[in-house]
Amino acid sequence: MATKITPFLMSAGSAEEAMRFHVGLFGNSSIGNVARYGPGEPGAEGSIQRADFTVAGQPLIAIDSPIQHEFTLTPSFSLFVGCESAEELNAAFAPLSSAGQVMMPPDSHGFSGTFRWVSDRFGVSWQLNQS
Repeated sequence: MATKITPFLMSAGSAEEAMRFHVGLFGNSSIGNVARYGPGEPGAEGSIQRADFTVAGQPLIAIDSPIQHEFTLTPSFSLFVGCESAEELNAAFAPLSSAGQVMMPPDSHGFSGTFRWVSDRFGVSWQLNQS
């Protein structure tokens, strides 16, 4: 059996909204299997038990955790996006930063042509790079 590593995004009720938002950002993105909690199950009825989706060819998993946690997503884990053009970088940055947080503003920062680091409104951290 081959080992496979897939980023896993845990939410407290916004998994579907976040997944749809992320799939809409880049080409080669889609929603695959979605399992929802039903009546009498641990999670809120209709919330995401597990969703498999792809963003720019990268498989991801999302859930709405039925358990309350004292933590959320952290920017120390981020999705790195290699953009082919400044237009692509700007097109991704605008919706990601809307209601999010810019952690590194647009600049070369000494290692890139243009680089931006942002946490979107769902707490997912994105590094956008255009060499």
